[in-house]
Amino acid sequence: MSHIHPTAIVDGSAQLADDVVIGPWCTVGPGVTLAEDVHLVSHVVIQQDTTVGARTVIHPFAVIGGDPQHNGYKGEPVRLEIGSDNSIREHATFNRGTPQGSGVTRVGSNGLFMTGAHVGHDAVVGDNVVMANQATLGGHARIGDRVFLGGLCAVHQNGRVGQGAIVGGLAAVTRDVIPYGSAWGNHARLHGLNLIGLKRKGYGKDAVRRLLAAFRDLFDGEGVFADRLTRVAVDYADLPEIMEIVAFIREDAKRPLCLPEA
Repeated sequence: MSHIHPTAIVDGSAQLADDVVIGPWCTVGPGVTLAEDVHLVSHVVIQQDTTVGARTVIHPFAVIGGDPQHNGYKGEPVRLEIGSDNSIREHATFNRGTPQGSGVTRVGSNGLFMTGAHVGHDAVVGDNVVMANQATLGGHARIGDRVFLGGLCAVHQNGRVGQGAIVGGLAAVTRDVIPYGSAWGNHARLHGLNLIGLKRKGYGKDAVRRLLAAFRDLFDGEGVFADRLTRVAVDYADLPEIMEIVAFIREDAKRPLCLPEA
């Protein structure tokens, strides 16, 4: 049975699973679905047309499922979908999609979204993502699994950050960050691989050594970048992480890529 504080306002069309807890002064709007064990601590606004996955906890003054911040939005039906086991901290803002985009903003599971984190319209965020305080995603941004975004960094609209990457605090990310990359600075530059993240995932010294060799061959080898990319795809075909980097670059060759300083 759900537990709803008497000061909370819950729209009659909202669907609440068992053991949902809605704390004082929360607002749950039309078209909202809360899965089992979701907890709205207090003063949370879920505006409308939003699904929140099981065991997600949303802290005070977060505004979830708000209208997209887009001048072309005229009230069309659009959605926000959030996975399970997320922690969404104070003052975070997640916007719904736009008709001009996919119509849906998607956030994965097991994420930590710290104070003031912002997920823009039509963004796609993977699983096990950490967005530190005030980290910001522009519209249509795509963030892979296990990405760490440092405090006050901003990913430009349509920007991509590949899985396993880390972006430093205050970085302005105007170019795509490869999977497992480590990018920081303003504007962000690539400074190698996310070695801390790789070690935490259990990569041994030999595996990290080969990944670093592939990184050097790709970004500091002889010849033009397109030729180096082709050689790396052949020479390191047995390394799924490197093949993922190659696929990431080839997926949208028109996108500017975050590179090391020359």
